[in-house]
Amino acid sequence: MSLSLEFVLAAYEVSAVLAADPYQVPVVDYVIDQSTVTILGTLAVVVLIALSGFFSSSEIAMFNLPKHRLEGMVEDDLEGADLAKELKDDPHRLLVTILVGNNIVNIAMSSIATALLGLYFGGLTAVLLATIGITAIVLLFGESVPKSYAVENTESWARRIAKPLKATEYLLFPLIVLFDYLTRQVNRLTGSTGAIESPYVTRDELQEMIESGEREGVLKEEEHEMLKRILRFNNTIVKEVMTPRLDMTAVSKDDGIDEAIETCIQSGHARLPVYEGSLDNVLGTVHIRDLVRDLNYGETEDDELELADLIQPTLHVPESKNVDELLTEMRENRMHMAIVIDEFGTTEGLVTVEDMIEEIVGEILKSGEEEPIEELDDRTVIVRGEVNIEEVNEALDIELPEGEEFETIAGFIFNRAGRLVEEGEEITYDGVRITVESVENTRIMKARLRKLEVVEPDEDGDDTGEDVGSESSTGDVTDSPVE
Repeated sequence: MSLSLEFVLAAYEVSAVLAADPYQVPVVDYVIDQSTVTILGTLAVVVLIALSGFFSSSEIAMFNLPKHRLEGMVEDDLEGADLAKELKDDPHRLLVTILVGNNIVNIAMSSIATALLGLYFGGLTAVLLATIGITAIVLLFGESVPKSYAVENTESWARRIAKPLKATEYLLFPLIVLFDYLTRQVNRLTGSTGAIESPYVTRDELQEMIESGEREGVLKEEEHEMLKRILRFNNTIVKEVMTPRLDMTAVSKDDGIDEAIETCIQSGHARLPVYEGSLDNVLGTVHIRDLVRDLNYGETEDDELELADLIQPTLHVPESKNVDELLTEMRENRMHMAIVIDEFGTTEGLVTVEDMIEEIVGEILKSGEEEPIEELDDRTVIVRGEVNIEEVNEALDIELPEGEEFETIAGFIFNRAGRLVEEGEEITYDGVRITVESVENTRIMKARLRKLEVVEPDEDGDDTGEDVGSESSTGDVTDSPVE
């Protein structure tokens, strides 16, 4: 009975002390010394700051590491790469692991700091000091410094922190599973996909990297242009690269072998389409190699050998077909030429493997062939009528529009004029003067494009030099002589 009374009295003394000052440590035999509490609490805060930096840097390192680089590290059998890839394979779980760990650390740090300061200051003062002090410390040593280090050492740091992160996932498994589930449910309610990262860089990001590489001098101008052409290759359709019907060289099925060989030599083409009746009925193609070989070395007598016997099949494709799909199809069928038809089955032109390759490597000029775009000076070029508007825009750094009904500079001129044009006529559009240089029958062969300078009026209100003010908005055609 006396023992119970002593216990009650001791409990009463402790409660009285706490009621007088809740932050005062009761002075009893089993209470730890205040200095010891301070030292242990300070050590705990230091450890928690280090853990906060660990989690913050882990987030940056893991989510800044491109997937293709991680796969390369795995292939190189670098230590920690397999575990890092395992964590990255479930980015949502990885993010929850990092956030749960980081928040537990930061909250614990703030609580311990408040309790420590409460030993020396009043309640409100301790809370304010802990809030300001811990915020500053976390921003500097828990966020800024660790994240800067992780950005500079992404690959090596990601491999080094993979094991500690996996251990954290096991240690906090119940909490991570709970918050992972809750997060996914909230995402479902809000309509969010919950996607943490895209698997690879996007097309726009690649284009930005190419442009940045050219500006910084990492890529040469030729490399820059080729990479740009590769990126837009699968957005190119057959109509943009084909040889139009007017420029096609073909032979009739009824022509003789000698006549076909002569046509090949005169046109400079090794392979020709063969038609029956008209170009709208192309049967296939013949190669000059087969013509010469079978004529001179074949077993068939000369008077019995016919052109029809040497025709090889070819593809007929719509003008809207993607170039990359056609190139794959032609490679699979081992064909070098395809006939392009419109929606009515009429032959529009032909396309060769060389035409499509030129979309990547640039124009492949034959002997005596002129450049499609001839640069006269920084602001003036002469282009062939069949040159694509996109190439002209790149050459002069301008923005002529492309329409559904035209892709070439000749088509643009006809569209703006609304009629046939003659040599010497001019069109001015959006600060660009276009002069028709050469016309054959009704076809525009060459045009000169010149970027005009807008000259600001002087103090007297007079303009000097070239002024595009009124013409650029109308785009009218004038019968001005060629400059």
